[in-house]
Amino acid sequence: MRWHLLSVVILFLATLAASTPWAESQQTTAVPAYNAGPPPKDTKLPPILERDQLWGADSQQPYQMHAYDLAAKIPATLHQQPCYCYCDRMGHNSLHSCFESVHGARCDVCLRELYYSYSQHQKGKTAAQIRKGIIAGDWRQVNLETASSIN
Repeated sequence: MRWHLLSVVILFLATLAASTPWAESQQTTAVPAYNAGPPPKDTKLPPILERDQLWGADSQQPYQMHAYDLAAKIPATLHQQPCYCYCDRMGHNSLHSCFESVHGARCDVCLRELYYSYSQHQKGKTAAQIRKGIIAGDWRQVNLETASSIN
């Protein structure tokens, strides 16, 4: 009986020791990738997908397609924003990258950040001011169900 209990304790401690580095690697406080300024004058950013390029699950909600319309209006601002879904780990360099593909339509973090960025841009905020709000987590307050009414 004592050996059985000891075996369970050892197994528990071994599991805990093996999972701790993984758990710590999943917690990050670093700001994801972004560009500190607008693209150089002669640089053309990759295009934002157009709404007719979205279909199926990527276009089920009005806010998904509307987000791409808004993203096309503020590409330089999005180029300067981080994305807290941490898609920089898969090669994205800013929030703009998310809307160059269907990734933005599939990710509520990207969508909320886009609507936050657009609404702040409409209020006259600079890209740096918008970035400060994104880093502070202000984008979490965006309600996607009502976001498609933002113009």
